[in-house]
Amino acid sequence: MTQTLPKTRRRIADYIIPACVALAYAGAAYAGADTTFDPALAKFTDFLEGSGGKIITVLSLAAGLIGLASGRFSLGQIAVPVGVGIGVGTGVPIVTSVVTAVV
Repeated sequence: MTQTLPKTRRRIADYIIPACVALAYAGAAYAGADTTFDPALAKFTDFLEGSGGKIITVLSLAAGLIGLASGRFSLGQIAVPVGVGIGVGTGVPIVTSVVTAVV
């Protein structure tokens, strides 16, 4: 007669075994002065801080206004465009400075 594990133990084994294998074969990651992604980071940052950020903010605002015009009012229709504008305007320099400080 074969004995099977309960369902929860089989589920745990489905996650623990691959995690142990990955941990056994994982190598160390070293942060250095690699400049491979600097051009892409600069272009993406310039895009978000410039016209791209303005376009994203205006599209978000337009989506909120369309939602308001459809008759279903929600605070999210106002808060999301404001949050997107603030995030695009100030979020990129904050994230860039944090990543630069950590690396």
